[in-house]
Amino acid sequence: MRLLIVRHAAAVPRGTRGLSDSERPLTKQGAADFAKAARGLARVLPRPDVILTSPLPRARQTAEIALAAWKSKVRVVAEGSLAEVAPARVAKALARRRRLRLVAVFGHEPGVSALLAYLVGADETDALGFKKGGAALVETLDPGQRGSGQLIWFLPPKLLSTLGGGR
Repeated sequence: MRLLIVRHAAAVPRGTRGLSDSERPLTKQGAADFAKAARGLARVLPRPDVILTSPLPRARQTAEIALAAWKSKVRVVAEGSLAEVAPARVAKALARRRRLRLVAVFGHEPGVSALLAYLVGADETDALGFKKGGAALVETLDPGQRGSGQLIWFLPPKLLSTLGGGR
């Protein structure tokens, strides 16, 4: 299985009056910037077999932008553990889909970094930090097993945007 791990795009700041952290959506600029990055994702990867997303609006909106870039129908599934720092729980959800070729997950920091560290067998304190809208691709034969993955690439959003034809 190949696993695409994506951190949500830029969202309304934490502490914005009238919005709880769990309600924060993407900013207009964050959505526009990620649309360019999503075109880059669509150029370097085929559409995933399934998209797992945190149920929080900013991750779900980021997944929907990526879905539009793939120009294809893909099943989108809310995965509550992606809203937490719970790499072992996310890995269990991935293990149930181990026969799929490409799964995309959309989540938050520090959870996406913790998931990447879990899959490649790194200490969570050594995890690579994802920029908002950044992505990593991991290949694994057993996504439920800690350390079973190999990092294929780790790309910041600006490079993804360049790949998508944007700046």
